[in-house]
Amino acid sequence: MAYLLLALAVVMEVSGTMCLKYSEGFSKLYPSAAALAAYAISFYALSHCMKFLPVGVIYATWCAVGIVMVCLLGFFLFGEKLDFAAVSGIGLIIAGVFLLNVVSESARG
Repeated sequence: MAYLLLALAVVMEVSGTMCLKYSEGFSKLYPSAAALAAYAISFYALSHCMKFLPVGVIYATWCAVGIVMVCLLGFFLFGEKLDFAAVSGIGLIIAGVFLLNVVSESARG
């Protein structure tokens, strides 16, 4: 259950970030409202994850998966460039989340 809530938190955080791009500095009402709503849902789900998992694991996973998803969406939706260093960094982030959640004893609380 905790990881489903964490997945919801990540998806909503990424959605909020995409809405921020479309809000043009909070100058457009609907994308701005959607960004705020998405972030509120994300933080709500994140707060409930903390009942079950260590805060460090939750926050590291939330940030890392969000970073990877936003980079990939930026590439596909906005034509942003991902050079070798960026792709390498994304790979390291993925490896770090894997190590933290699968290999490390930290995720077991």
